Amino acid sequence: MITISTDKSKLDLDFLENFLKDIYWAAGRTKAEIQITIDASICFGLYLDDKQIGFARVITDYVVFAYVMDVFVTEQYRGNGYSSQLVDAMLNEPQLQQVKIWRLASKDAQFLYEKFGFTSLAHPERMMEKIVSR
Repeated sequence: MITISTDKSKLDLDFLENFLKDIYWAAGRTKAEIQITIDASICFGLYLDDKQIGFARVITDYVVFAYVMDVFVTEQYRGNGYSSQLVDAMLNEPQLQQVKIWRLASKDAQFLYEKFGFTSLAHPERMMEKIVSR
């Protein structure tokens, strides 16, 4: 049975570290850094019979803005609609119902997010970023 929980105490930190260490957007993130990101976010664990098989997190101010990050389902469980269930759970999370602007970045999963109304930026020329390499 699939369940999705925001209970951070259920998250498997070793599982998260093992997946994120090799993925392009998080490569090199340490276990300590992963814990900091968990502490600073609303997290969504995806479980199949109590075994964690996916994850997502949202950084937010709960009213104006939410940023979706680190969304994944492990490869062996892809193709079953679990990613859609995970995104749906985030967007319908009671704590996030006042959020007006949702954003995310994706290299290869636009097809997933488009199902939920995400589009390209209306005014990308207004967006800026600063990347700090350490």
